[in-house]
Amino acid sequence: MAQSIIADRKSFVAQIIPVMFCFFSMGFVDLVGSATNFVKADLNLSGAQAGFIPSLVFFWFLIFSVPTGILMNKIGRKMTVLLSLLLTLVSLIIPMFHTGYYTMLIAFSLLGIGNAVMQTSLNPLVSGLINPSRLASTLTFGQFVKALASLLAPYLMAWGAAAMMPTLGLGWRVLFPIFAAVCLISIGALGATPIEEERPDKVTGFKECIVLLRIPFVLLCFLGIMCHVGIDVGTNTFAPQILSEKFGLTVEEAVIGTQIYFYFRTGGCLLGSYILAKIPAKTFFAFSVFCMLIGMAGLFLAPSQSLVLASIACIGFGNSNIFSVIFAQALNRQPNEKNEVSGLMIMGLFGGTVFPLCMGFAQDAAGVAGAVAVMTIGVIYLLYYTTRIKSVNE
Repeated sequence: MAQSIIADRKSFVAQIIPVMFCFFSMGFVDLVGSATNFVKADLNLSGAQAGFIPSLVFFWFLIFSVPTGILMNKIGRKMTVLLSLLLTLVSLIIPMFHTGYYTMLIAFSLLGIGNAVMQTSLNPLVSGLINPSRLASTLTFGQFVKALASLLAPYLMAWGAAAMMPTLGLGWRVLFPIFAAVCLISIGALGATPIEEERPDKVTGFKECIVLLRIPFVLLCFLGIMCHVGIDVGTNTFAPQILSEKFGLTVEEAVIGTQIYFYFRTGGCLLGSYILAKIPAKTFFAFSVFCMLIGMAGLFLAPSQSLVLASIACIGFGNSNIFSVIFAQALNRQPNEKNEVSGLMIMGLFGGTVFPLCMGFAQDAAGVAGAVAVMTIGVIYLLYYTTRIKSVNE
């Protein structure tokens, strides 16, 4: 009996390590934000041309998420993840040889498509390896691993721009061969790992996926994902603007707002992976939303720079575990339709386009307070969602 348990644990570890490499590769998509600044400077782009580059990422989530859920039913989750890694690898290789504007658009489009496919397929792949009671904590740890890549990208670019230009001729683009090597390792590790998957009884189509939004809880989860991503992108975008408008910081100084957000979101993911394994998801989710409410109140009041930075930290920590809990709740509530539900949830990442657009109009009408008000609406929705989470840890 003991030997059987040890063998099962070894098998689980052998499967979960390649999966965590995939989560790290998932974080490559966040290099787009920092890379856009370098591309703009290299190619002397206008603001509109540069702004179009990161917008491609969220656009592909809208287009490819649900079709990926359908594809998983045909070829399996592991094969779909491997396909996403291959797309990601190609997107990382292209900028190593050419950096024209349209070439970069193609590269970042492939990166966005690969990431949409990966996020749709990797999370349900994990659900087949994990007990439902530990799914939220495991997905949160995966988000922590993903965040490490997000944090590493700008530092690698800055290091490459300062140190690598004379030797390799790549400059900030040295990031691409490094991440491509990691992506190759991910492909090899996952490809060599045997994973048993439950197979669907039927192959569904686009209509069968979309119709799941008629299920009230699935729709609630979909809107919750939109709010989570909207708050995430909105804070990254408008936190520096609040610091500049309220306290006169320069653009270079105000970037500390974004840095603090990412540090606390990353730390929150690591801490959440432990907490969610110990306490009910509903309890921790409520605490997380409460942290974001405090943060939004601090942004509205903004009597001092320290309070604004503390408020950004509260939002970062609070928003760090929202995605994992909502995703786990959706998958566990519809266990026979995980692939389809996963596609719908990832399509909700399109909220990263919707929220900033609404915040931009609100800012024009009422300054940065208007933008904060839009994010606060999202937090209030998540507060309502808290009442619909099952009390048991899922």
